[in-house]
Amino acid sequence: MGPITRQFDLSRRGSDLATEARGALATFLTMAYILFANPAILKSAGVPFEPAIACTALAAGVCCLLMGFGANFPLALASGMGLNAVVAFQVTPAAGSWQTAMGLVVINGVVVLVLVLTGVREAVMEVIPIDLRRAIGAGIGLFIAFIGLVNAGIVVPGVVGGPPVSFGHLRDPVPAIALLGLIVTAGLFARGVTGALVIGILVSTAVALAAGVAKLPATLELPSFRIAFQANVAGALRWDLVPLLCAMIMVDFFDTLGTVTAIGEQSGLTDARGRIPGIRRILVVDALSAAIGGLLGVSSATSYIESAAGVSEGARTGLHTVLVGLMFLASIFLAPFAGVIPAAATAPALILVGFLMISQLTAVDFTRVDTAVPAFLTLITIPMTYSIAHGIAYGFISYVAIKLITGRVRDPHPLMYGIAALFTAFLVFGK
Repeated sequence: MGPITRQFDLSRRGSDLATEARGALATFLTMAYILFANPAILKSAGVPFEPAIACTALAAGVCCLLMGFGANFPLALASGMGLNAVVAFQVTPAAGSWQTAMGLVVINGVVVLVLVLTGVREAVMEVIPIDLRRAIGAGIGLFIAFIGLVNAGIVVPGVVGGPPVSFGHLRDPVPAIALLGLIVTAGLFARGVTGALVIGILVSTAVALAAGVAKLPATLELPSFRIAFQANVAGALRWDLVPLLCAMIMVDFFDTLGTVTAIGEQSGLTDARGRIPGIRRILVVDALSAAIGGLLGVSSATSYIESAAGVSEGARTGLHTVLVGLMFLASIFLAPFAGVIPAAATAPALILVGFLMISQLTAVDFTRVDTAVPAFLTLITIPMTYSIAHGIAYGFISYVAIKLITGRVRDPHPLMYGIAALFTAFLVFGK
């Protein structure tokens, strides 16, 4: 235990091996859906399904190990939802093949890495007003709670001509199981039970198995990695793909900034000015992970806000992330078992993590309208647009615009003006 405690600074951060392991299990259980969701989306681009499962697990495992050992931060990584859809439905048709699309993903990771090493990405984090950073964290909390509600079937798509979303029915087993899991997990939280999220997921999974909503796998097959290292980087170096590359960079750049900010705030790993010590190492690993995901043929690997589930269980170090990585590596062979956990079982954890993260909003100074309104716009547009990057964009643009209108042109850092201009172009010309 001595070397592990020293390696990950467990004592100073007020954690221990059991807490980190419990947090890692909570994070992995809320992320395990990516083992099947990512291949299902990439299949539309022509990526073979079975190898995509193994390579999704491999990419997540390798990137988590890099984050744990390289940055000692409780932030797990895997192929990014949203980014994979962009790759499947926008980049691949334009590029002509999924191999060329993955080449563009690799280039995206390299460009973002350069922005980190030159200090641009870190500088951007430094100039964001603290109330906007808090709103980003709270907005992401609402976002993942909304994802949980959708996964639970409690919120469903609306009908044509009606509201955009509607309500599910408890006569359906998925929302009924999710609601039961939510009540059980919330009750455990209220009683202060250690491991409430994990217990809630396991209870919900057991009920889902009994109700026939989830099933145990019939067979296990040896994994295939034949899509790995098929990325056509040279073929992606085309002028007509530059707009798509810029869009990917913008989404990757600011999605991660929002996620890192939220996890840093929730875990208490920030200084008095709201900065995260060692942020450059975290951002370097995240950028490398984007390239690794492309090289392995499973889209950009990125930081996961579901890490908040582990942080909620008390995880505070990179040991949590290393353990998540080992679980993903093990799931290369046991992926069918990971798929046993249905969305109805993980949805309550996502909803309650959102509840915990929204508490950051209480620290926003709503008496300062010039920052409170942009904070509010950030808060509501992240979940409503289903995009962290778009929510941050509206917050940044409104912040700069209000400062200009009120004559306080020197308040925003010059970088904020540049970022607001880039975001405006992104919203006008982006796809």
